[in-house]
Amino acid sequence: MKLKSRNLKYYWLSFTKHDFKASITVFFVALPLCLGVSLASGAPVYSGLLAGVIGGIVITLISKSDLSVSGPAAGLTAICAAAITELGAIEIFFLSVSVAGLLQALIGILRLGGFTHFIPSAVIKGMLTAIGIILISKQIPLLVGYNQPDFWTNELFNILTFKNGFKDIDNLYYHTSTGAVTISITTIFILILWKRYLSGKISFLPTSFITVLSGILLAMGFNHFFPDNAIKASQFVNIPHDVISQIKVVDFTLLFSDAAIWRNAIVICFVASLETLLSITAIDKLDPYNRITPQNRELVAQGTGNFLCGMLGGLPITAVIVRSSANAEAGAKTKLSSFTHGLWLALAVLVAIPLINLIPYCVLAVILLRTGYNLAKPKMVFAIYRQGREQFLPFIVTVIAILATDLLIGVVIGVIYAIYFLIKHTLEAGYVLKERYVGHIKHYSIELALNVSFINKKRIMEMLDKLPEYAEVEIKGTNSVYIDNDILEIFHDFKSKAHRKHIELKLINIPDVETIELH
Repeated sequence: MKLKSRNLKYYWLSFTKHDFKASITVFFVALPLCLGVSLASGAPVYSGLLAGVIGGIVITLISKSDLSVSGPAAGLTAICAAAITELGAIEIFFLSVSVAGLLQALIGILRLGGFTHFIPSAVIKGMLTAIGIILISKQIPLLVGYNQPDFWTNELFNILTFKNGFKDIDNLYYHTSTGAVTISITTIFILILWKRYLSGKISFLPTSFITVLSGILLAMGFNHFFPDNAIKASQFVNIPHDVISQIKVVDFTLLFSDAAIWRNAIVICFVASLETLLSITAIDKLDPYNRITPQNRELVAQGTGNFLCGMLGGLPITAVIVRSSANAEAGAKTKLSSFTHGLWLALAVLVAIPLINLIPYCVLAVILLRTGYNLAKPKMVFAIYRQGREQFLPFIVTVIAILATDLLIGVVIGVIYAIYFLIKHTLEAGYVLKERYVGHIKHYSIELALNVSFINKKRIMEMLDKLPEYAEVEIKGTNSVYIDNDILEIFHDFKSKAHRKHIELKLINIPDVETIELH
């Protein structure tokens, strides 16, 4: 009883001194991201807010992470937008989200959370970079106030390729907004300047909050003083006042109506799990108390959250590094901060919809532009380039493959290419050959590698065949942990060849093997 009382006292003191303030900071970071991710995904705005509430309240209760914050992730926007288009109805897309949640929870229950360790870091970085590029590209129409749905397939594409470009410049001009362009450029400068010069001094006001506030004030200024350049009502966030009544439970009877539901569920599960596990690994490194988040428990928590999100019409959730790092930097000590930020989001939906509807879409695009840039920083790309072609080529192949196909196929291509590099290096390894003369006789010392597999078979056979007559040859397996049976057979067969070529052969720490002759 005393222990329980002490725990409650600790959490209360932590909440009043640290977590309450941090929760407000995270709320101001999360709110525009929830709205922006909805926008970039092509989903209703309430879907992102619902995901933020579930990520803050439900996942925090199940998770063992003290600092991570979950919500709709910018890294999934391209997948969500493509899935909604493919499935033809957003209600069916929500089924995919629910199934993805069940798959995530199953992975956690079966304790398979370590699967990310088998994906090369160059491929993971390539995936995040490609997502960043896609995210940035999707913000261009909103930044310029373009309000036509065919932006990528018609206007911009034709201008970039100069196919009927001059004819479409007119159309592009009439569908953009001077006010939106001005607000976008101004808020980009405000975001950069605040982040660089003031965020450290005024840490209780997050950069995203200042950016959104600036955008709202600029939009109000345009509407009041420059009505000719005012942005249109359709270019503002529009959450219905009866948004709660729009939340409906999805129809699970459609679960087997389309194989694409399951295919998209697998993609969402894979990427959401990957992003979550990468995020909690990163946030654990920021924890001053060195607390480690159990991966499998986190996947169960995320899976439960995603199942509920899909069931109620929310976007898929992950642990998000942007919110989590903001939480840590704001001084959070326990998961009460993440939980309370979820309560603030729920309260905003209940009582502050008129204020949220003052936010211009172009300002949310600016925030997502920054998020995309952080995923695809040129500095990171150059750092990978400096690590050498073994890292850079799988990275760039993954980026190009994702942009040319889709995320899952692109990652698979990146992994296959990374495996190709692994096999290539394994082929070139296997042994070290040293040559020297002992009098007039040439001496060869062949030191086998730590692991020698059948992949090295061809190279070893060619090397042994090239050994000259009357030589002295030592084959050493002293440092080897594993020597494949195929390789042992080669050494056994070489004994008779060595005798015919008058080669003095010594096998040191090479196990005997029984060869099987084929007749």
